Amino acid sequence: MRVKMHPSWEKALQPALDSPSFKSLAAFVETAYKTNDCYPPEENIFEAFNHCPLDQLKVVILGQDPYHGPGQAHGLSFSVPVGVKHPPSLINIFKEIESDLGVSTPQSGNLTPWAKQGVFLLNATLTVQAQQAGSHQKQGWETFTDAVIQTISTEKSAVVFMLWGGFAKKKAKLINASKHLILNSGHPSPLSANRGYWFGNKHFSQCNTYLKKSGMEGIDWKIDTS
Repeated sequence: MRVKMHPSWEKALQPALDSPSFKSLAAFVETAYKTNDCYPPEENIFEAFNHCPLDQLKVVILGQDPYHGPGQAHGLSFSVPVGVKHPPSLINIFKEIESDLGVSTPQSGNLTPWAKQGVFLLNATLTVQAQQAGSHQKQGWETFTDAVIQTISTEKSAVVFMLWGGFAKKKAKLINASKHLILNSGHPSPLSANRGYWFGNKHFSQCNTYLKKSGMEGIDWKIDTS
């Protein structure tokens, strides 16, 4: 597995990348991609680390697994390439943004414009086998991405962490809440959202209020559909 990420991340994560657990993980991923259809494409596994350098990071949105259907995952949590139908969770994310900020749902589900503004779209597990959700969990990805979250917490200040759903909320213990903002809610998946645990959380406006109070520009959550 070729690790290609922005130099700011490579420097900060070198101990994790050099660890025995990561070497074991890399061997697993290499074998998995050679023997099965896996997502995202191998060249996109570390896409989040390239679009959002550590020194420009303002917000973390944590997902669990990449999408496991063909053509969906491209290395950014909750995001899909241009032209791909919006998955249910992404539909609900856009609905909440519209309710919160009055920003209408875009045609494109590609969240790269957010990443380029400092929104780090991280999945806890960065790879998955086709049509098998969770298939690459407990192979070492969680150890690595926990180290990523701890690095952000230590190296940065005034970062907004959006933790959606029970899995993501457990990561709060890795974050120094005295110097960052942690926003918790239910997951945007239909199962959670339809039970009242997602809609109305106003995370996107809360995020921008906090960033501006911290002397930074807020995020433009609108995605250009032109």
